[in-house]
Amino acid sequence: MTANISDATKFVPLRVTDPERIPAKRYYDEEYFRLENEKLWPHVWQMACRLEEIPNVGDFVEYTILERSVIVVNTKGGVKAFHNACRHRGVRLAEGPGNCAKTGFICPFHGWRWNAQGDCTFVFGKEIFNPELLDHAEIDLAPVRVEFWGGCAFINFDDDAPSLLDTLGPVAETLNARNVDKLKMDWWYGTILPTNWKLAMEAFMEGYHVMRTHPQLFDLSPGSAYGPDVDGTIPNRNLDAKQMVSNMVDFYARLSDGMAGMVHETEVAVLEKLRHMDVPEDPMAALGAFIAKAQEEVTKDGFARGAPFFDIPSTNQSHPFHDVEFMFPHYFLLPSFAAMSSYRIRPLTAETCLFEIWSLALRPEGEAYDTPKGPTMLPYDSIEFPEIPMQDYSNLPRQQLGLHNFKEMRLSREQEGMISNYQRLVDGYIAGLPLDMLAKATTVVNSGYNAPILDIGF
Repeated sequence: MTANISDATKFVPLRVTDPERIPAKRYYDEEYFRLENEKLWPHVWQMACRLEEIPNVGDFVEYTILERSVIVVNTKGGVKAFHNACRHRGVRLAEGPGNCAKTGFICPFHGWRWNAQGDCTFVFGKEIFNPELLDHAEIDLAPVRVEFWGGCAFINFDDDAPSLLDTLGPVAETLNARNVDKLKMDWWYGTILPTNWKLAMEAFMEGYHVMRTHPQLFDLSPGSAYGPDVDGTIPNRNLDAKQMVSNMVDFYARLSDGMAGMVHETEVAVLEKLRHMDVPEDPMAALGAFIAKAQEEVTKDGFARGAPFFDIPSTNQSHPFHDVEFMFPHYFLLPSFAAMSSYRIRPLTAETCLFEIWSLALRPEGEAYDTPKGPTMLPYDSIEFPEIPMQDYSNLPRQQLGLHNFKEMRLSREQEGMISNYQRLVDGYIAGLPLDMLAKATTVVNSGYNAPILDIGF
């Protein structure tokens, strides 16, 4: 098997041969981009929509990935997915979200019709066709495989791929314990970045950039994982116990405002009440006491509001989590207390991508809320974005340009390994390795923020 893997991977252009070095051309080379389109995207599970986008029978959304388009629709028999193409001459039937309960899907070209279940219900002038051409197996909408997790519908164009849960691996259990399936949208933003899709993702795979890119967080953090900063100081080393707690409240508030709701405003309100709590005199002991109390009080508040909460302290112990959880190839969830931020990145061209951000929270069931029907699209340099993504967006286009004059990235084995892990998995798909092997590798790649370089099996 090792020899077969070696034979398959050696023909991958621009492949990662040293896990600490990533060839720069992978981020703009048109041939490599073509191979991703051909070998990767048709075989992976992709987050196509949040189920709250289609709560009623007949509700549908369109999911696009490069030249492919899929309709995800809520039917009487459950949520289904179909290729978004008329079975007559290929016209796309749906654009954006809508409801087809009354009208079904109607081809704007020749008027053929389909119901929400994908059954063809009308062919105009069907007597002019050879009856063999109108067999229902031939003219019903072509199904796309769809499975569900985390309050989302995931699609896969490959009927032979292992199941979604077998591909997600341990990250699913970690986030299930945090009631990820019950999260609801507060808001949803999108932008087109002049950046390769992989480069856009990598800004959220390591914390090494925080000191320079996000100094407002670095300055409020209780310590640095990387030692002294450029001025030779470690943040907050001179704070007393009370200052340490107050500073941590400020940190979470800044994270809430700046990181797309990773800490929800309801959680910040609880933390503010603890700013002057009694704590031990030792600053680090005080920090530990505050965090423990914060988890307890946020939990109590959530249950008191009737939200579908979980016990945060016990869940954090039984199911430790990362600040950023990755689901290959393009989906992120960022937990903190109970709320989460979420990112989805999709390629458009070799050097542009669609980047979406959600703020997600546990809200009481049945609470009235104007759920977004689609992303609020903004220019990538808009000041309306939260400050942390905005800071990342300012770097990424410059990095994309710089890579054209650059040979290879150099990665920290211990802190930037997540980048190496998923990049090598992409090579596995391009090499056409067995799908069960790729699924097993994905369960390893679906690790968290600041993961080290790992053995993914090939």
